[in-house]
Amino acid sequence: MSAVRLDKYLAQSGERTRSQAARAVRDGLVQVNGATVRDPAVKVGEGDEVTLAGEPVHDEAVQYYMLHKPAGVLTAARDGRAPTVMDLVPPALLRRHVLPVGRLDKDTTGLLLLTNDGALAHALLAPGRHVWKRYVARVTGRLDGEDVAAFAAGVSLSDFTALPAGLTVLSADEEESRAAVEVREGKYHQIKRMFSARGHEVVALHRASFGPLRLPDDLPPGGLRRLAPGEVAALRAAVLKSSDKEG
Repeated sequence: MSAVRLDKYLAQSGERTRSQAARAVRDGLVQVNGATVRDPAVKVGEGDEVTLAGEPVHDEAVQYYMLHKPAGVLTAARDGRAPTVMDLVPPALLRRHVLPVGRLDKDTTGLLLLTNDGALAHALLAPGRHVWKRYVARVTGRLDGEDVAAFAAGVSLSDFTALPAGLTVLSADEEESRAAVEVREGKYHQIKRMFSARGHEVVALHRASFGPLRLPDDLPPGGLRRLAPGEVAALRAAVLKSSDKEG
């Protein structure tokens, strides 16, 4: 990172405006390398440690977050009739144009990636380069080995044949079954349609992972947290690995 003004550095992430950043500096809330700085024009660069009110500042212009999407929320930028995932995003991140990568159905819960890294988002969603996603599904009826084999072979639907997918039965009885599903496509209602083609209705669907990302147990529905640098690196590596396999 080249040297930039302190107020610009504090505003890059979108967590505060430039004027709010300058005010915080003048109020003595900002330290650079352990020393309080009151001049917003002071330059900071690579290696400088900046804190605001004692907390490290995440200055990156490009942002990566995971959201635990609750049921009943649309994966859309806006909708006049129903709440959307963007209603759960702080205004500061909205100013950075952080958007969902892909979508989850309104009644589907679980891990949703949000970023303003358009290149990575495109790579994660590009045909032939999708990373694996893991879901946990509750469905009607008893799942058995024939269902597992059908998913592994690729379920034939009315308009396309799904790529081979993993199906692991976690529990099953005559009334209802619970299973883990691993897919690398993300077409509209795909998992629900795959189960329907096998005679099972999806009662509940939850995305537990997206590539190397796992939804943590301590992130509640509606909760949002920043990805750690290692998680971002793992996502990039997953895209490269997927590309190598396809190539």
